[in-house]
Amino acid sequence: MNPAIDHGRRRFLSLAAMTIGATHAGLSGRVFIGDAAGAAQRVPRELAAIGRGTEWLNSPPVTAENLLGKVVVVDFCTYTCINWLRTLPYLRAWSKKYTQGAVVIGVHTPEFGFEQDLNNVRRALRQIRVEHPIVIDNDYAIWRAFNNQYWPALYLVDARGRVREHQFGEGGYDTSERAIQRLLKEAGASGMDDGVVSVDGRGLEAAADWANLRTPETYVGYERTENFASPDAARRDQRRTYRAPSRLALNQWSLAGEWTFGRQGTVLNTTPGRIVYRFHARDVHLVMGPSAAGSAVRFRVSIDGQAPGSAHGLDVDEHGNGTLTEPRLHQLVRQRTPIVDRTFAIDFLDTGVEAFSFTFG
Repeated sequence: MNPAIDHGRRRFLSLAAMTIGATHAGLSGRVFIGDAAGAAQRVPRELAAIGRGTEWLNSPPVTAENLLGKVVVVDFCTYTCINWLRTLPYLRAWSKKYTQGAVVIGVHTPEFGFEQDLNNVRRALRQIRVEHPIVIDNDYAIWRAFNNQYWPALYLVDARGRVREHQFGEGGYDTSERAIQRLLKEAGASGMDDGVVSVDGRGLEAAADWANLRTPETYVGYERTENFASPDAARRDQRRTYRAPSRLALNQWSLAGEWTFGRQGTVLNTTPGRIVYRFHARDVHLVMGPSAAGSAVRFRVSIDGQAPGSAHGLDVDEHGNGTLTEPRLHQLVRQRTPIVDRTFAIDFLDTGVEAFSFTFG
C-alpha cells in the first residue's frame, strides 16, 4: 500500500468534530511556521518539482524560475475529495484578490486510478469551475518533494521560493490569508486590502455540518475498508453474492447482490445490487462510476426505506432516482435538521457500477 495514501490521511479533518477523531481534531486549524531566516537555494526543490511538471491545465507550463519573486499558494488536491471541494470558494477568492504578486497553483495528485486519466480531470475541473493553474502529479513527484501526506494540503511559498507555512485539511482560512498578506508585504507589495475574504459555499462546496457529523469516510474497496457488516465473508477479487443483515449498527455498511470486492473499488456484476449504510450526518456522498467508459448506470436512493424527498442530494431527484455516467463524487443526501441515525440505501438498476468511497458532511 502506498504510504502516501494510508487510510485516514486523506481527509483527516472530516473527523475533526467527532469524539473518535480527537487526535486529528487537535491539528485542526493549525498553520505551521517555517524558518524564514535561512538562506535559500536559487530554485528550492519544491518549486523545481513543480517546474518539472509536464501536464498543465488552465495554463501553459509554468517554470520554477517564473515562480521566483512571487508568493505561491500551492494546493494539493484530487478531484473526488469532498474536503478539497469545500475549500474551493476560498481558493477562487484568493486567486482573484491577489493577482498582483501571488499565484494559486493546484497540484492534482490522484488517489484512485481513474483520477490519473487527464480527460477525467479536465472534465471534472470544468464542471466544478476551477480556473487557476493545475499541474498533473500522477507519479507523486511533487507530492514527495513537499513531503506531503494529505488531501487537501496548502503550502505557502515566499518570493524566494521557500516553503514558509502550511495548512492540512479544511479550516484555518483567515490564518492562511493573513499569512499570504504577510508574505506579499515581505516581497514589497503595498496597497492591498488587509481584510479577509468572505465566501458562501453552495452545493458540494458548502461547509460541513461539523456539529452533526458522526460518520467517518469509508472506503468500499478491501484495501482500506472498515465496518463491513455483511454476514457473508468478503472474498477479495472474486465474484460473490452478499446479503445485507437485518440491522446495522451506526457506521456499519453492507453489500447485497453479486459483487466483486476489489482493492480500490467494488464492482456490481448482476442486478439487483445494493449498498446499505447506517450513518449520522447531514450529507452522504459516494465516489462511483461506470466500470465501462461511456456507459450509464441507473440507481435509486432511499433513507429509512423511503424516497428522500426534500433530503435528496444534487445527483438525485426527490424520488431518489439518478444516473451515473462518469467516475466522480456524487452527492446523494442533503438533509435538514434534526440529524439522527438513519439507514441509507442505494439500489443499482443496471450492472457495471464501481463504488470507491463514502464521505459525509
